[in-house]
Amino acid sequence: MPASIPAGRADALPPGARKLVFMGEGESILVMNVDGQYFAMENSCPHAGASIASGPCEGHRLSCPAHGLRFDIRSGECVGSPGMRLTTFAVDVVDGDLLLRPSR
Repeated sequence: MPASIPAGRADALPPGARKLVFMGEGESILVMNVDGQYFAMENSCPHAGASIASGPCEGHRLSCPAHGLRFDIRSGECVGSPGMRLTTFAVDVVDGDLLLRPSR
């Protein structure tokens, strides 16, 4: 995986918006703007591999639309099952561009 992954322009992702950044081999990263803060995580629920991109988000908790598992978008940790987690990415804004870095 590259040191940083370009994810588009920050001004194209207003608060409440989401987007997918597609990687090779069918993998994607979900990028979200929650109250002006950017969060990024793998777009595959560790339970059964379902896309989490369309799941409802309340505060910092994103629910998997397939089975309802909830994840803290700040840490990737599954609420109620700490052994299950999403890979998260740090999001940097550099000259107006969003750049993702693996954070764990």
